[in-house]
Amino acid sequence: MKKSIADIDVQNKRVLVRCDLNVPMENGRVSDATRIDASLPTIRYLMEKGAGIILMSHLGRPGGKPDTEFTMAPVAGELSARLGADVQFCASSAVVDDEVQRCAEALAPGEIMLLENLRFRPEEEQNEDRFSKQLADLADIYVNDAFGTAHRAHASTVGVAQYLPAVCGFLIKKELDFLGEALDHPKRPLVAILGGSKVSDKIGVIESLIEKADRIIVGGGMAYTFIKATGGHIGLSLLEESSVELARDLLEKAKKNGVPFLLPTDHVAGDAFKPDCNVRIVDGVDIPDGWMGMDIGPETALRFACYAGEAATVIWNGPMGVFEFPAFEGGTLAVARAMAESSAITIIGGGDSAAAVNRFGLADRMSHISTGGGASMEFLEGKVLPGVAALMDA
Repeated sequence: MKKSIADIDVQNKRVLVRCDLNVPMENGRVSDATRIDASLPTIRYLMEKGAGIILMSHLGRPGGKPDTEFTMAPVAGELSARLGADVQFCASSAVVDDEVQRCAEALAPGEIMLLENLRFRPEEEQNEDRFSKQLADLADIYVNDAFGTAHRAHASTVGVAQYLPAVCGFLIKKELDFLGEALDHPKRPLVAILGGSKVSDKIGVIESLIEKADRIIVGGGMAYTFIKATGGHIGLSLLEESSVELARDLLEKAKKNGVPFLLPTDHVAGDAFKPDCNVRIVDGVDIPDGWMGMDIGPETALRFACYAGEAATVIWNGPMGVFEFPAFEGGTLAVARAMAESSAITIIGGGDSAAAVNRFGLADRMSHISTGGGASMEFLEGKVLPGVAALMDA
């Protein structure tokens, strides 16, 4: 357990908050404010408690140097609109300088300022001590509320915690509560649903879940490497040839542990990777030459949805097919609907799964949608997240 902002006195203190405001941009405007909205409960709490608030985040990949394409200025505007309060933007490309320091010292209780993009400084990703100290000198207390970067040991996630009392915000607390409880004390049966393209991306997660889950379901492109490992014919379907033996080993490990490991038994196949390709349903594990599996088939979708509906806890990461193409969204939609309609604790592990439930209008019917795809996967693997480990224990 880590201390949160609710465990400390922030009144009349300057509080440095690491948010995840790495939002999509179009034509210089925020095109999706989901991550901004996720940060608001912590910011509003600090405002109400009379703290002077210094927000910081990265945006995109500016390569360790100033780049106007990745300025945080539009984010400051979006924050101001959503909070109904002025957010002072500190436009210094150095992120921290004498003027920024003066602005921080002048903050009145409840006032907010936002620093320029942390990744304008190469020292951020290098976790360089001098930059960490510059950030820390702005404030009295440090709050990490950026779960999406908690698996990175950067100056703003780890380094600054060496110099200030360090606690988590409400977003990270929620992530730790849901993911931690699902792994350590799940309501059973616990069903894990995994998709996406590569087995190699999820080796650690699968190995961890074999020890914890009551059932593992695999769809998406990665399923075809497992099907190949069982002797199936996959046509032009996505194959990670170097992981076939690994897939065989994982299947054997699941069998030894008595954990059912379910793969698609029918498929929606296309003759090209494009939305207007020819489409056919293929039964069994024999996809014809010249065709590729691009979604789980209708029978598989029904079966996977039933297992999701019968679970007490469901963890889902990775779509069941190329849901961006309407002809191949059925499997992902079936799983999403089953989770939305169930009484289970439903946890979406960020990334494309989060994008899918948002697209289908089902996000508000899930128990928890993680804001950090990479961080949630490392957490599910059982790895220590540096940005969480750096915080004070409760």
